[in-house]
Amino acid sequence: MNPICSRPADRRGTSRRKFLQTAAATAVAAPAIFTAKRSAAQDVIGDGEFTYRCDHQCVQLPDQYTWQTTHNVAVDPDDNVYVIHEGDVRKQQHPSIFVFDADGKFIHAFGQQFQGGGHGLDIRVESGTPFLYVTGYQMVKTIAKMTLDGELVWQQYAPMQSGAYLPGEASDTKRGWGRQNFLPTNFAFLPDGDCLLADGYGSYLIHRYTADGVWKSCFGGQGEGQGTFNLPHGLWVDTRGDEAEIAVADRAHNQIQTFTLDGQYKKTVTGFGLPANLDTHEDWMLVPELVARVSIIDKNHNTVVTLGDDRERILADKEANKGFTIRTDESKWQQNKFVHPHDACFDSSGNIYVAEWVKTGRVTKLTRV
Repeated sequence: MNPICSRPADRRGTSRRKFLQTAAATAVAAPAIFTAKRSAAQDVIGDGEFTYRCDHQCVQLPDQYTWQTTHNVAVDPDDNVYVIHEGDVRKQQHPSIFVFDADGKFIHAFGQQFQGGGHGLDIRVESGTPFLYVTGYQMVKTIAKMTLDGELVWQQYAPMQSGAYLPGEASDTKRGWGRQNFLPTNFAFLPDGDCLLADGYGSYLIHRYTADGVWKSCFGGQGEGQGTFNLPHGLWVDTRGDEAEIAVADRAHNQIQTFTLDGQYKKTVTGFGLPANLDTHEDWMLVPELVARVSIIDKNHNTVVTLGDDRERILADKEANKGFTIRTDESKWQQNKFVHPHDACFDSSGNIYVAEWVKTGRVTKLTRV
């Protein structure tokens, strides 16, 4: 069966991820004030209007929980921050989704069913009610829509009607990394209520679903040419230009590809280092790059700033050790530098949250100054 599928998408605009939005206390006078000012200056990164104060410890888990490879971050309409980690499959009672307020204070946690494969999450408001869309890969192989309290609205597995997957893949949770496996990574949203799903580690297809989880169509797939991918890890429906378009972070090709809303190829933008996902705020697009930096690009896809760049050191470590080893050793993480940005999002004020693919977890807030 042909996996490039039926029912074309509508040519309409997009709905965005819901963007939402320290002075250190001192006990003594002049010396303490000087130290606080110096510390604040040292934590500033970026340039011009893209200058931020960097806080690598912006959210803190309570003692009963641990980070188990942080993956994605999203913000709801009340400024609360949601983080998903992959989760240790041996710790099935441990939650995989954690919620914090805008000050980083822990609120609650849920999502035990994604342990061992927690990956993507995003939030969309539908008829005034926000919902969480979640992806699970590896030994989970599922997608779900949930309330912000963690109540399941629907859950789906491999869309077998696409013709893209191995027989039985919808019920098989064994680990597999082939193009006929279902290993979904991230969602994006369309204004008519439909959503787009990147099967970034599996078929390399972009699937389209209704808001009720009914599969409709797909495009893309593995390849080296225009309109095909090598690990389409993240995606976004970009409304900054005259016409809305789908932007796909084609990670292993180190590029972004853009498409019409019915999946027709438009353009390729190069110059990234494993772009992992996308988000927009006003005129700017945020591009977390797995190789140690976060970029912001304008409506013409020109880079206006790179943040926390530590590519040279991370790539040198990879070459020397035949793999990324700094991600497992917190003592080698540097202030104001990123290791492996896996996802990032804006809040309503243009501040940035970054979740990194590191073993013991890290979520950074970049606050505009």
